[in-house]
This record gives sequence, structure tokens and C-alpha cells, in this order.
Amino acid sequence: MNEYQPALASSADRPLSSQSWGTEFRALFLLAWPLIIAQLARSALFTTDVIVLGRLGADYVAAGALANALFICVQLFGIGVVGAVAPLAAQALGAKDRRTVRRTVRSGIWLAIVLAIVLFPLAWNIGPIYRWMGQDPELIALAEIFVHAAIWLLPPAFVFMALQSFLNAHGDTRAVLLITVGGVVVNLAANYALVFGHWGFPALGIMGSGLATSVVNYAMLAFAIGYIQLNRRFRRYHIWHNFFRFDWERFFTLIKIGLPIGFMLLAEVALFTTASLLQGWLGKDELAAHSVALTIASLAFMVPLGLSQATTVRVGIALGEKNKVGIGHAGWAALVMALGFMAVTAIVFFVFAHPIVGLFLNSGMSENQAPLMLAASFLVVAGLFQLFDGAQVTMAAALRGMSDTNMPLIIALVGYWLIGFPVAWWLGMHTPLRGTGVWFGLMAGLAAVATVLTVRWAMRERLGLTMREPS
Repeated sequence: MNEYQPALASSADRPLSSQSWGTEFRALFLLAWPLIIAQLARSALFTTDVIVLGRLGADYVAAGALANALFICVQLFGIGVVGAVAPLAAQALGAKDRRTVRRTVRSGIWLAIVLAIVLFPLAWNIGPIYRWMGQDPELIALAEIFVHAAIWLLPPAFVFMALQSFLNAHGDTRAVLLITVGGVVVNLAANYALVFGHWGFPALGIMGSGLATSVVNYAMLAFAIGYIQLNRRFRRYHIWHNFFRFDWERFFTLIKIGLPIGFMLLAEVALFTTASLLQGWLGKDELAAHSVALTIASLAFMVPLGLSQATTVRVGIALGEKNKVGIGHAGWAALVMALGFMAVTAIVFFVFAHPIVGLFLNSGMSENQAPLMLAASFLVVAGLFQLFDGAQVTMAAALRGMSDTNMPLIIALVGYWLIGFPVAWWLGMHTPLRGTGVWFGLMAGLAAVATVLTVRWAMRERLGLTMREPS
């Protein structure tokens, strides 16, 4: 087979996008539900690490949190940049251009490797960064041990994102779910063996937790490569054939689309990290309550996050087919689904705030009474917060499907840092609202971003976004 010969014959000339609302809702749901569960499973990976470190002691939990505060930013940035493979592969599929699908995935793998090399020194030097910030020296020492063991996950995590995007674009999201669940199992086994010293392995403590984090990412990458190579549908793309023939044009196209995605993720994560710092300045009760409320809200956010990945694919395919109706159906259907789910969670938060936070903090302990009341009040604000958070992630994903990433980044920077942060700082530090005011600030930032992104989506044809050629 010639290097750029189409890898798959099209099954038919019928469009992959939809001309009817009912068909689009069904297609979006079938594509999204495995991704949603996969996102919940990814949360289980982090939860497992916290539980395991908790068995070692409170200092280890704190050190793990300190390590992840910076390390996760590095990971999310890289994953965001490589995530550009998804819209570009989907657009190429919609245009029935299998050659470009292969070029995109192959260049995405190279981009993943380059990013891992570039970001490695930043993550490795977490110790000097935290010492400059004046963090506790003992916690820094433990955090360094964890990161220096976990840092080897960067290459497989980024390459896995490229392959996951390839599978997502083809609608094979169940494979992504199974691979992620397999990763949860591997993570449990690796933590059991390496942290506590079972099955003949040495007890490595927090270093073992970091190594387990690396191991699980190599395992998930191996699962993904194995699945693609064993599946005739994907094997015919010959992703690894002439792998060292570097495609500079496609590589830089991915960077052009992907860098704004990575920085947009960083802008949002940095806002929430700063909110935690503000709560810490207010007091331990506020910080504990904030952590609980944010954990609950983050769990609900996994649903629109998984849905957003499917949205990018559906919009990208419709753009590749030059189907303006399909583009509109994909984006608006996703927004309706996201807001519908978030509306339900908002009602649950309003009505059951106290019982929900009681699952995380023991109400029988007197020292937990203040954090319990604060967490419940934060969760009520989070009810409204959820609607805007679901809208912004969905609309950003829909625009991403049309390779529109530069302006959404600017919108995010303005919304989060010129609106959200000042409001959070003023209400939290200079009004009686204190911790609740910080949450109102977060809501203000998300509301601003969600509103402007939705308006931009509504004006997509006037702005010429639907007339673009696939990237």
C-alpha cells in the first residue's frame, strides 16, 4: 500500500453527521456515555492514590496534594495540546480523507513525545519552585520523591491522548472506557505492590505511589496500541508505517490548534488553584470546606466533560462534510444535554447540600461543624456554578470542533482573570461573604466565559467559522 493511499474504503457515501435532532441526540449520547464513565474512572485513579497515601499518614496526603497541584497543570497542558488530534481527525473523517487522519495521528504522537521532553524539566524541578513559594520543606521533600517517580508518565500519557483522540473520532469510545477501567485495576494492583511492599516488591511508600502512577499510564498506552493493532478497522491505517517520515506541515498545524487548548485548560485550572489559596488565607475551615465542595462539584463535572469530547468529534465530522445543519445540531444538542444534567445536579445541591457534605465530613466531630456549614453554603452556590461550568466546557468543545481555539482562549483569559479572579478576591477578602464570596467569584468567571462562548457559537455562520476548510 502506498504511504498516502486511503487506508479504508468508505463504507458508504452517507454522511456521518445528522440532519435531524432526534438522530443527533442519539448519536451524541451513544458516543458520549462511555467517555463520561471513562472520566469518572479517571477520577477513581486519583481517589485511589489519595486513599493509599492516607494509609501512610496525613503528611503524605498533603505532600501528594502539593505535588499534584503543579504536576497536574503540566499534564493537563500537554494533554490539551495533543487533544487537537480529535477535531482534526474528525474533520478529516467527515471529508473522507483517510490519508489526513493517518497524518494527524502520526504527527500527534510525535507532538506528544516532543511535549514530554519539553515539559520534563519543569515538572522535575517542582522542589525549587515550591521552595521559592515558601512551602513547608518536609512536604516539599516528600512531593519531590513522588514527582520524580511519577514524571515518567508524561510520554505514555500524552501518546495515549493522541490514540484516544483517534478512537474517539471513529466513535469507538467503548474501547476508551474499557482501557480506562483496565487502568484503574492496574493502578490498584501497582499501589498495593509498590507502596506497601506486597508480592515480593519492596515497600517504597510515596515513591511507590509515584511509580504506580507511571506504570498505569504505560499499561493504558500498551492496551491502546494493542487494541488498534488487533482491530482490522484501525490496523489498515498503518499508523506506524514510515513513522520516522516527519510531517512538518501537520505537526505545526497541531501546534497551532493545540496550544490555545492547552493554555485555556491552564487558565481555568490556575483560577481554581488560586481560589484554594484564597480559601487557605481565610482559614483552615474555609479551605477544608472548599476542598469538599470542589470535590463534589468536580465529580458532577465529569459528565459534561465526557460529553464535550463527543461534541468536538460530532462538530468536526459535520464540518468535514460541510454540513452546516449537522454542525448546528451537534453543538446545540450537546448544550441541551449538558444543561439538562447540570440543572438536575443543581436541584440536588440546593435540596440536599447538608446530607451530601456529611458524606465527606463526620458530623459527629465538633471540629467539623464549621466546615460542614461552610461546605453546604458553598455547594448551594455550586448549584448555579454547575450550569455555567457545563455550558462553557460544551461550547468550547463545539468551537474546537471547527478548529476555533484562539478566540476562545482570549475569552477564557478575560473571563477567568479579569472578571472571575477580581470578584473572588474582593468578595472573599473584603466582604462578610468570605469563602462563599470566593465561590461567587468563580461563578462570575464561568458565567462570563459561558455566555460569550455561547454567543460566539450562535454567530458561527456570521463569523465564517462554518465555511472553513478542514484543518
